[in-house]
Amino acid sequence: MAILETHNMAVGYGQGKRRKALIANLNLALEQGSMVALLGMNGAGKSTLIRALTCDTQPIEGELLINGNNATTISKKEISRLIALVATERIMGGGFTIWELVALGRHPHTGLLGRLSSHDREVVDKCLDDVGITHLAHQHVASLSDGERQKAMIAKALAQQTPIIVLDEPTAFLDVASRIECMRLLHKLAREQSKAVLLSSHDISQSLLLADELWVITRERNLITGTTEQVVMSGAMNKVFDNASIVFNSNLCDYEAQLPVVGSVKLSCNDLRLRRCMVNALLRNGVAINEDSHITLRVNDINDITTSTGHIIHNIKDIATLFQ
Repeated sequence: MAILETHNMAVGYGQGKRRKALIANLNLALEQGSMVALLGMNGAGKSTLIRALTCDTQPIEGELLINGNNATTISKKEISRLIALVATERIMGGGFTIWELVALGRHPHTGLLGRLSSHDREVVDKCLDDVGITHLAHQHVASLSDGERQKAMIAKALAQQTPIIVLDEPTAFLDVASRIECMRLLHKLAREQSKAVLLSSHDISQSLLLADELWVITRERNLITGTTEQVVMSGAMNKVFDNASIVFNSNLCDYEAQLPVVGSVKLSCNDLRLRRCMVNALLRNGVAINEDSHITLRVNDINDITTSTGHIIHNIKDIATLFQ
């Protein structure tokens, strides 16, 4: 059963009769224990959709259901017990300790004075442990790296004890190692704590590796959904960007530049890692891989490259001279 679903929903911006739909005919379902990645180019409407799904704005058309109830009938306090949002903005509040920041996540469960019970404190401690930053509990937010801060924000979301966690570009300011760690953490939380995790992301390779489902906004602002494998095999990933020079490489599970090609070769290389390096190097120099090419490039080592026509390649840039 879906904990969050939409029926013929349209989202957009504006007020009153001036509202304009960006994405329409949305019939989505988000299930607990599943991680969904929302993908699309800048300006496609990812943040607009997230704001509607988290009840920050109302849909232009259709309805949003949470636990089978229309979202318009649910109080804001109850929404805060159902959905935790980690926004894309850089974290402020440098004067807070990490423990204090995470404790703010208990606000939907505390009284008017915000006093924490012994149970609340236990929840905060557990959330810090769940994301692996217990040792940072008494450090100030200002002293942390971006990756550590993002873990703290995820811990804060966990402290709300909601079945749904929504994240808008959670890896936007992180380096490669921190992005991978953050995505693996979210995948783990979905599986082990049965959270329904929805995140928007430009980290294509990690999204395709770890997301159970993809919601892909195309350049025409249609939304294509399905399991990660279904969406990739459907060719939807090549409908995201309005740029013919950017293509999706299903072998690499990422986008790459489509460079001008001066010729093609058949590549003979038994080392898979070396083969991948050579494919990239050849494309960079305008040479495509084609099994029907009349020229075979034999690669035994990065410094041992010959062609079926007898040429010895000392520099990979020289391969382009074969087609001049």
